[in-house]
Amino acid sequence: MSKVAIIMGSKSDMPVMQDAIDILNGFDIEIEVDIVSAHRTPEKLFEFSKNAHKKDIKVIIAGAGGAAHLPGMVASMSPLPVIGVPVKSSNSIDGWDSVLSILQMPGGVPVATVALNGAKNAGILAAQILGSADQCVLDKIMVYKEGLKTKVIESAKNL
Repeated sequence: MSKVAIIMGSKSDMPVMQDAIDILNGFDIEIEVDIVSAHRTPEKLFEFSKNAHKKDIKVIIAGAGGAAHLPGMVASMSPLPVIGVPVKSSNSIDGWDSVLSILQMPGGVPVATVALNGAKNAGILAAQILGSADQCVLDKIMVYKEGLKTKVIESAKNL
């Protein structure tokens, strides 16, 4: 079974990244969760990035705050798609430093970037990537999206 890796720069990112964990668990997608700091554990970052594809991981979600180098550094070394989650951390400049650090990647090193603290959307995007080659996952995404539509229709009725 294909896996999604969810990594973050520090334990303080976990409350945000939990949304990606929850959504992927809801789709019954296997996940691997770890803390990989671009600045404090660069050797671990290199090992993870260069070998993730050898562990049946198909997509990497990387959340980081502040300077937020984690998603880009992973993307520079891994052949897998990387989804960056900018995290508004305690040392952040309103989250803009994280957003721009992840969003403004140089040509040739793409990182799909979701909104500030947007780990839920990162999880959904990772599932959609897997769903492009896995009908079971695709079916779950279609049910999920139909559920979103139903919630809006019900909300409108209850105005």
